[in-house]
Amino acid sequence: MQTSVTFINLDPSENLKAYACEKLDRFDKYVENPAKANVVLTVEKFRHIADINISADGFVVNGHEETSDMYSAIDMALDKIEKQIIKNKKKFRGRRSTAAKSKMFRYEEADATLPGDLGQEPASPIVRIKNIEYKPMDVDEAILQMDLINNSFLVFTNAQSEKVNVLYRMKDGNYGLIQPNS
Repeated sequence: MQTSVTFINLDPSENLKAYACEKLDRFDKYVENPAKANVVLTVEKFRHIADINISADGFVVNGHEETSDMYSAIDMALDKIEKQIIKNKKKFRGRRSTAAKSKMFRYEEADATLPGDLGQEPASPIVRIKNIEYKPMDVDEAILQMDLINNSFLVFTNAQSEKVNVLYRMKDGNYGLIQPNS
């Protein structure tokens, strides 16, 4: 982690700088990419202020703490930052997993419509392929089945003719049946 330590109204101390850098190293397990940390240590009369900013993996966290001791101010600010980093990482994991799932679904549907190499014709207009298992039933049972699965159409084998039929719901609420000629 890249760390810059700034001292305001305080003599620069290698011990404080090393302490802050050592404590910041514990955040390396939370961030995947290189992170940047800015530490500002300030003394105002009797108050010791530690202001720490970390930017990593697309988010920025800030910690600000005032105490009577600089070392405890650094520790308390880093504890606040640790809680923020854990919270942000959980939030981003959740977003990333749902976003990845939706992207994967969109790519599967869009793959068939994307043109191939330059100079080739676009692929077939099939957007999505779904394999189904259809079982023998009569038309009344197919209507009940379609209502149960809440689809606008159902493919089934007609038990009487033993041919594949398609039952669909029309805009007016009635049903249509597509069956092959004998």
